[in-house]
Amino acid sequence: MVARSRRPLSAPKRPTLLLIVGPTGAGKTDIAHEAAKRLGGEIVSADAFAVYRGIDVGTAKPLPPLRREVPYHLIDVAEPEEAFSAGRWALAARQAVEGIEGRGRLPIVCGGSGFYVSALLDGLPPGDARDDHLREALFLWAERRGAAAAHRFLERNDPVSASRIPIGNVRYTLRALEIVLLTGAAASARLRDDDPWGGRRRVVKVCISPDRATLGVRIESRVQRMLDAGWDEEVRTLLSRGLSVETNSFQAIGYREVAEWVLGRTSKQEAQQRIVRATRGLAKRQATWFRREADAHRVKPEEALDVILALVGETGEGER
Repeated sequence: MVARSRRPLSAPKRPTLLLIVGPTGAGKTDIAHEAAKRLGGEIVSADAFAVYRGIDVGTAKPLPPLRREVPYHLIDVAEPEEAFSAGRWALAARQAVEGIEGRGRLPIVCGGSGFYVSALLDGLPPGDARDDHLREALFLWAERRGAAAAHRFLERNDPVSASRIPIGNVRYTLRALEIVLLTGAAASARLRDDDPWGGRRRVVKVCISPDRATLGVRIESRVQRMLDAGWDEEVRTLLSRGLSVETNSFQAIGYREVAEWVLGRTSKQEAQQRIVRATRGLAKRQATWFRREADAHRVKPEEALDVILALVGETGEGER
């Protein structure tokens, strides 16, 4: 009896997850919206402050007509006085992505928070060891001293984590240092097993990368549009509700500056200048973060949609 040859089993196809990232003001939202219309997608916002109701103008949330064209997720899901951590966002974002996949549509995660995107794909260590001021200080220190110095500092304090993290992976190095400095315990003692969630998907990461001069002009224009759109009225409404400028939601760039203006402590012109400076600083930090993303396709805003359609497929076919 001749044995019948068996056909090799093909590996199950992985769903596609599209990430559209880049610095603030780069035009990510418009690109993601058009991609969603062309590819049958739904958008998951990766903006740390768009989760808050009433924090609208300064986060450039898509207007209601756009949200009727394309489903958006993780917008207006928390009250402005709530704390909304990266871990909470990542859990909700994973649930949203899985729901979109279940409907046979393309999930598109769009935003400028590289830390949130990392939390989505890779997970976070258990616990809430987090301090935004310390994180900012570590980031600025690493920018000045370099990746090797940050890694040497980690080696002295948590050699196990240092052995696991490549010298060039500054993001993970700084996260491990943050945990050590906040808790006194090694990050290696807290890390869970490798999280397979991101690995179960075909991740297409597109980084919108305008040149510096173009981005500067876009930021100035963006801030002007926000001020013209009633940003001061929005802040007055929040303050009239008794919301403190110390709450998490008021950490969004521009809200404290606008509050200083509406409270008569500074002029509109000074507030605008401060917002532009702060936004440029944020954009620079975001661009630095995303430059370390070796798997990202870096494109100019005007080229982004064509690149996305080519990578994902205009009909959404392929591994979806």
